[in-house]
Amino acid sequence: MAAHLLRNSAKSWLLNSCRQSLIRQQQLKRWLHLTPCLDKNVSFNLSDIGEGIREVTVKEWFVKVGDTVEQFDNLCEVQSDKASVTITSRYDGTITKIHHKIDEIALVGKPLVDFDVKDDEDGDDSSSDGSSSSGSSSSSSSSTSSGDVEESTAPVSEGRVIIPATPSVRRLAKEHKLDLSQVPATGKNGRVLKGDILEYLGEVPKGTNVPHPTISNKTEKSVASPVSAPPADRVEALKGVRKAMLKSMSESLKIPHFAYSDEIDMTNLVQFRNQLQAAAKENGVPKLTFMPFCIKAASIALSKFPIVNSSLDLGNESIIYKGAHNISVAIDTPQGLVVPNIKNCQAKSVIEIARDLNTLVERGRTGSLTPKDFADGTFSLSNIGVVGGTYTHPCIMAPQVAIGAMGRTKAVPRFNDKDEIVKAHIMSVSWSADHRVIDGVTMASFSNVWKQHLEQPALFLLQ
Repeated sequence: MAAHLLRNSAKSWLLNSCRQSLIRQQQLKRWLHLTPCLDKNVSFNLSDIGEGIREVTVKEWFVKVGDTVEQFDNLCEVQSDKASVTITSRYDGTITKIHHKIDEIALVGKPLVDFDVKDDEDGDDSSSDGSSSSGSSSSSSSSTSSGDVEESTAPVSEGRVIIPATPSVRRLAKEHKLDLSQVPATGKNGRVLKGDILEYLGEVPKGTNVPHPTISNKTEKSVASPVSAPPADRVEALKGVRKAMLKSMSESLKIPHFAYSDEIDMTNLVQFRNQLQAAAKENGVPKLTFMPFCIKAASIALSKFPIVNSSLDLGNESIIYKGAHNISVAIDTPQGLVVPNIKNCQAKSVIEIARDLNTLVERGRTGSLTPKDFADGTFSLSNIGVVGGTYTHPCIMAPQVAIGAMGRTKAVPRFNDKDEIVKAHIMSVSWSADHRVIDGVTMASFSNVWKQHLEQPALFLLQ
């Protein structure tokens, strides 16, 4: 009897154990969801584009949500403080989210776009099961931000215009294939009446329908109240070139400037340049201006006074003398005033400098300058004469220690060596220097060497 009870209890324990095991397996199946693919949504972060740039402005998108892109396809164009850069894709996949609108600020290291990266297995699954792909696309679209939803629905609400009218009036308009929005309404609060349609069709004389007082009052108010209020103020965030100007000029104000001005007789250089125009065209320079001569003369003067081609290291209280003459030139572009530089002017002729200058001007006008074009400038020149004006007080671009600005060349009377009044082409120049590094005698001596080569252009042949 005891053995029988033991066997029954063992059987009962075994059945309970099996039943509990089956329940656990069913629960695990219910909790564990097996899926053939994993979530491959990745964020594409804006990479560092160099020159210490930490933020950019999005100028143009080449893709939109739902587009399929491959590696190295163009995604967008961004504008930094110094240049425009085209951002390319690192992934193959579908765009699921764009984090920034046009003219918004994007930070380096932060997400720019989100990708749904798909491998070959995903492609097979999507091609074999159309309903699953459509379901995934609907779920992805539902997961977009509320801002995207508002943008997609806004055009629908804006495009729908309801004209007040009774069903009989709508039926009459439909019979004559009329657009009710084109029919002048005379009913209350702009309601289109049957008489309005008949008058529009010419079946009754014009003026038969008298406008409702609600419409006539609106018309009288609109006519009686002329626009006399001044235009409203407008707030615009600084971005692009203007934002770069804020930073650079704030640094410039920390430099103790001193100014030095002089006049240069350009008469001989005018004749010298005219003699070189034909040779310049043969060497790829359609029009030879004074600027290449000014740049080359500055490079010659920098060789004689290297402290003008230096920078100040405040931390170590030392001066860094620059070997290369990378002369920055101010260029007026549709985006604003930019200051790229011509590299190694000390090793280039006037014609070579003219070619490089024309290239920078053309790229500046088309917005295709790169950060490399702005890097490592050692000295600056600005030609305000193309706009107008004579003397100015230019601001030094840190970490440089000097800058020059040329005014407009004017034909004025001057006395020659025989005390005769002659026609002379006079150009004014204004220099600004960092008084912590350069004294007045050094700047004046530098200016004299620069002036000597412009007034006696044959000296360029000795370089």
